[in-house]
Amino acid sequence: MTTNDINNVIVELYDLPLTKRKDDRFGRVVTAKSLNEDDLIAIAVSQRTDLNPITLKASIDILQSVAIAQIVNGASVNFGLGYINLGVNGVFVGDHSNWDSAKHSLSVRITPTAKLRKAVKACRVEVRGMAPSGAIVNTVTDVTTGEVNNRLTPGGGVKVTGTRIKIAGEHPSVGLRLINPETSEIIVIPATSLLLNDPSKIIFIVPIALVAGDYKISITTQFSTKMQMLKVPRTYIFDYVLNINN
Repeated sequence: MTTNDINNVIVELYDLPLTKRKDDRFGRVVTAKSLNEDDLIAIAVSQRTDLNPITLKASIDILQSVAIAQIVNGASVNFGLGYINLGVNGVFVGDHSNWDSAKHSLSVRITPTAKLRKAVKACRVEVRGMAPSGAIVNTVTDVTTGEVNNRLTPGGGVKVTGTRIKIAGEHPSVGLRLINPETSEIIVIPATSLLLNDPSKIIFIVPIALVAGDYKISITTQFSTKMQMLKVPRTYIFDYVLNINN
């Protein structure tokens, strides 16, 4: 299976308030769909009828286990679409400093392969104009650890910054949610957990019993900068996957 120059992505524009020009915009790729391993396997089987979905799933699981075991023992692994290795966060004082888990941590670094970079470069881009809702999330900060666009701490605070993100409206779909991209489970953040709900900033408390895993933040709102709220709620899903590790 190959990629070629008929692959398309759609870009929508958003206000860029950091510059002096009022007509400056920045673009974001519209997420066409969110796929997990089972979805990819189903697509592969539909294109190659000689493939067995059970065998494919088992093979992926085995390779993932092997790759993880090697990475956590210091290896750099070329797996899937990227080169994966560990990085170190935090400052060490002195030539013989010890590891302090309160100050230091390991992080996963992923560099895309040349094959993926080539496929992305060949994409045909359609700029659709200004995004319908104008809502956008810029950063998600885990207050407990200070990490940005990376993790969430159960029972801890989260600061979300952006534009037109205030949760407002009476439609049943309006609200803040955490979505597990692997299981599609949706966790609704109750209004009582919202400590701040402004157009440019939301602060909320992560459910203390939230199961470890990966999550995406979804905001559905009818908020508008005009006098009347939007008739149809708009949903924005933050691009970054946020990890919870209990």
